[in-house]
Amino acid sequence: QVSLVESGGGSMQTGGSLTISCQVSPHNEESYYLAWFRAPRKEREGVAGIDTLGDTVYAGSVEGRFTISKDVANNLLYLQMSSLEPEDTAVYYCAAGPPTFRAIEPLPLTSRKFDYWGLGTQVTVSS
Repeated sequence: QVSLVESGGGSMQTGGSLTISCQVSPHNEESYYLAWFRAPRKEREGVAGIDTLGDTVYAGSVEGRFTISKDVANNLLYLQMSSLEPEDTAVYYCAAGPPTFRAIEPLPLTSRKFDYWGLGTQVTVSS
């Protein structure tokens, strides 16, 4: 069983920056493929993923503006967001799934590939 707890959400204006984080428990973060999703409405959409080797994948709508990273020593997953737009407003979720490697296959950003989910943190961007 994996526990994921997001934090760091908030409200900001267009063009601002924000970093949200996810605490992963138990302490074996390197065993999972980790990702961020967001739900501006009911359906969740993949934002970014990072495999156990540190290779990453991004949705086209955020590439160049968002950066996913992880602190393995402290079991933390981060999402650095910059040049925020009102369209980025959503509940952001941390997710964990079976290990996969970009060297073997494209990293997935579909929700059905993930077994564990956090409760989410709200990010609101106003114009």
